[in-house]
Amino acid sequence: MPFGSSQSHWLTTEERSQVLLDLKASGWAELGERDAIYKEFNFKSFNQAFGFMTRVALQAEKMNHHPEWFNVYSKVQITLISHDCGGLTKRDVKLAQFIDRAAASV
Repeated sequence: MPFGSSQSHWLTTEERSQVLLDLKASGWAELGERDAIYKEFNFKSFNQAFGFMTRVALQAEKMNHHPEWFNVYSKVQITLISHDCGGLTKRDVKLAQFIDRAAASV
C-alpha cells in the first residue's frame, strides 16, 4: 500500500476500542511503553516457525508494512506499530489479523 493511504490512518477511538478487544481476545497485548501491539507464537519446530515467518514476510512486503520480530528456534515474537505514524493504525490491525490466520494454518 502506498505511504499515506487510508489504511495507514489512525483508528478512531471507537474503532480502536473494538479492534483492541478483538486482538486481545486472540492473544495480542498492548505495549505500555509504546503505542504498539505484541504477540508471541510457539510452533512445534524451527521449520514451522520459519514457514510462518515466510508467509508473514510475503504479506508484509505486499502491504509495505513490516513487523518488528524476533525468532529463536520455534518461538516467534512480533510487535506491530506504524513507525511512519508513530503508533497503532489500521495497517497494524490488518497485518495482525493476517498473522493470526497464518499461525492457525501452520
